[in-house]
Amino acid sequence: MTTQRSSRPPRARRLVVLGRGAAARSQGRVWLVGAGPGDPELLTLKALKALQMADVVVHDGLVSDEVLDLAPAAARRISVAKRKSRHSYAQDEINRMLVAFAREGLEVVRLKGGDPFVFGRGGEELEACREAGVECHVVPGVTAALAAGASAGAPLTHRGSAQAVTFVTGHAAVGEAPDLDWAALARANQTVVIYMGLSTAAAIGDRLMAAGRDGATPALIVENASRSDERRIVTTLSGLAGAAETLAGPALLMVGEAMALATAGSSPAGVQPLKVQGVSQ
Repeated sequence: MTTQRSSRPPRARRLVVLGRGAAARSQGRVWLVGAGPGDPELLTLKALKALQMADVVVHDGLVSDEVLDLAPAAARRISVAKRKSRHSYAQDEINRMLVAFAREGLEVVRLKGGDPFVFGRGGEELEACREAGVECHVVPGVTAALAAGASAGAPLTHRGSAQAVTFVTGHAAVGEAPDLDWAALARANQTVVIYMGLSTAAAIGDRLMAAGRDGATPALIVENASRSDERRIVTTLSGLAGAAETLAGPALLMVGEAMALATAGSSPAGVQPLKVQGVSQ
């Protein structure tokens, strides 16, 4: 008997999950889950529940080990880390992977640092699942800017000094600034948060000042927000480039009058975790 080679992507190896038996789903589900900025206590309860039922966890490189450890020991963990130009998997490969695992009847958690829909390419993965007819759910997470502002005591909006906040990406070729509306970002009394902008900090600072933003505008850089090795540098827009050179990332650049309230330093030691009834610590 002859067989024909299928043109479909290779199907993922089925994982044995105790307790399902004949009641197993004919098709699984994909969960796009925000893991938050790193501190496992900033994970939402819904994200925790999704992790605890996962058969497969497809995770970013920035997801902390403490968060990954919340998944079942039997769950398969697959790192799809992306660091600048070094990608272990192309985005199309990740999309196909999620669909293939779900078609095997598995619960698939796509675990992303921060929030899936804030510079996380979660929209592309959602579209891929929809096109394949795979059930997909989105679980929002605490994006890094919220954690960075909170730890530094710097509100992203503040009456009298920040009536708006804008999140932008600083990702571009090394040394180049991204193509953004610099005139809009240079307006006073707003907070501009730049993700993935450490390597382009000099170009970003130059573009903002050239567009009219005062070089004395307060600025804050937060490296590894919410983690035990978090570092914060309080500076100004004109000093942004020099401050960025002292850090290795991942880091956020935050520019705006409200950053005058920020405190420099590192994560405080000895902070006791909150005790929440019904949630194991």
